[in-house]
Amino acid sequence: MIHAGDLCFTDRPAAPVNVSVTHLRADSATVSWNIPEGETVIGFAISQQRQDGLMQRFIREVNTTSRACILWDLDEDTDYIIQVQSVGLYGESLASKKIHFRTLKKSEHFQSTMMDQDDPAVEGLDLSRHLQTGEILIIMTVLLMWAAVIVLFCKQYDIIKDNDSNNHSKEKSKPLSGQSTPEYHNGGLLGSK
Repeated sequence: MIHAGDLCFTDRPAAPVNVSVTHLRADSATVSWNIPEGETVIGFAISQQRQDGLMQRFIREVNTTSRACILWDLDEDTDYIIQVQSVGLYGESLASKKIHFRTLKKSEHFQSTMMDQDDPAVEGLDLSRHLQTGEILIIMTVLLMWAAVIVLFCKQYDIIKDNDSNNHSKEKSKPLSGQSTPEYHNGGLLGSK
């Protein structure tokens, strides 16, 4: 901490360590990092740049304890450089060491999903495919349940409608008796004859 008169300036957080890029695909990658112990960090900032300098992106997120970020909309078979900064209460840290990585070709991505799952180069690639399969199973189960409910409702509705139409036809065929007609006197109902 630095003191200057009545003002107090707190050191910025230390730079993130162990920055790595995993789950490489043709159009995305996951960046993860660690924060040195004892640091108060409220967010992160990532500088992402194509190595040829044609594109640069800056991602900043605060009010998060996340230590990973997925980079989207990357170009296939392209070299990138990233750096991560910690965001603290009083500013940002210095940038981490530069990390270089290259996205896969679309054909490499397809082949990599067929490879051995213990290979670190394809770690996590199959995970999203299982998640999508699980989501499809859940959706199909819910749709089948709703279809069954609709079928049961329609059957019950037909039974009720059939019973109701049978009751109406019986009432129409009954002769009206004189004893069921109420007698009105001076606008009021007195009783039956």
